[in-house]
Amino acid sequence: MGSQLNNAPISSSEGIHYEDVSSFSCRTTYMACFGLALLYVGSLYVWKTEHPSTHPATMKRRFISVTIITMLSPKFVEYFIDPDLLLNCALLRLIGIRLDGIIPACLLPMILTAILFLGPLSMEAFIGLWNIYTEPRYWLTNMKELIWIRNYVVAPLSEELVFRACMLVLIIHCTRPMTAVFVCPIFFGAAHLHHMVEQIRFGVPWKVAFLTSCFQFMYTSIFGAYSAYLFLRTGHLIAPVLVHSFCNHMGFPDIVSLKEMPLNQRRISIGCFVGGVILWSLMVERMTDPRLYSNDLPWSNAV
Repeated sequence: MGSQLNNAPISSSEGIHYEDVSSFSCRTTYMACFGLALLYVGSLYVWKTEHPSTHPATMKRRFISVTIITMLSPKFVEYFIDPDLLLNCALLRLIGIRLDGIIPACLLPMILTAILFLGPLSMEAFIGLWNIYTEPRYWLTNMKELIWIRNYVVAPLSEELVFRACMLVLIIHCTRPMTAVFVCPIFFGAAHLHHMVEQIRFGVPWKVAFLTSCFQFMYTSIFGAYSAYLFLRTGHLIAPVLVHSFCNHMGFPDIVSLKEMPLNQRRISIGCFVGGVILWSLMVERMTDPRLYSNDLPWSNAV
C-alpha cells in the first residue's frame, strides 16, 4: 500500500479528456454503478433474520457483508477505468486514499460543515449537550455500542468509499465534474429506499414508510452532492467520511424545537441558522481549494 500512496499523481496538464478516460461506454459505466449499489444493498439482506436492523445479531452480520462489498468495490474502478490512467496514478490515490494533505482534509471540511450547522450547534449548546461531549465516559460508553459503531464508523466509511470514491471516479469520465456531483448522489439516495420495505415489514403503515423514505431520499441526495463536492475538491476519502459521521450525529435540523426555546435563545439560534448558511456559502470555495489538500488530479479545478 505504501508504494501506491506515494505514486506520483496525474496532473491536469496531461491533457486527459474526461469523456475518453473510460474504456467502456458510459452506459456500461452507469450500469456498473447501479450494480455496485445493488450489491451494497443486497449484501444487507443475504442473512435470514426475523430481527429488525437495530438488533445486535443483524448489525454484526451486516457489518460482515458491507465490509466485503467495500473491500471489493475498488475492483470495479480498476476494471471499468482506462488502464492507461492507472499507469499515471495509483488506484488508491484515485479513490482518495493518500497521505499528502491528509491533515487539512481531516480538519477544514469538518470546520466548514460545523459552520453550516451553526444553528443546530447553538441549540445543542443551550440545552447543555456540549458539556456531555466533553465527558470521556460519553465517548467510551458509546464506542461500545453497535448502533454507534454502525452510524459513525461502518456506514460513513463504507458508503463514502462505495458511493462516493468508487462511483465518482467512474462517472466523472462520462460527464463534467459538476454534473457528476449531482448524478452520483442519485445512486446513494436510491440505495436508502430499502428502508421503506424494512419498515413495512415490521408494522409501519406503508404511507408513513413511503413518506419517510421520500424525505430520506431527498435529504441523503442533498448530502450526497455535498459529500461528492468535498471528495472531488479535496481528493481525500477521509474528508467526506468525517463529514458523514458528523452529519449522522447532527441529523436533520430540528427547526420545530425553536418554538420551545426561550425568546433570547431562540433569536440567537435563528441568527446562527441564517449566519451559518451565509458564512458557509462565502467560505465553501476557499476552504475546499484543491491546493490546500495537495490535490492535483485532473478534475480538481473543474468543480
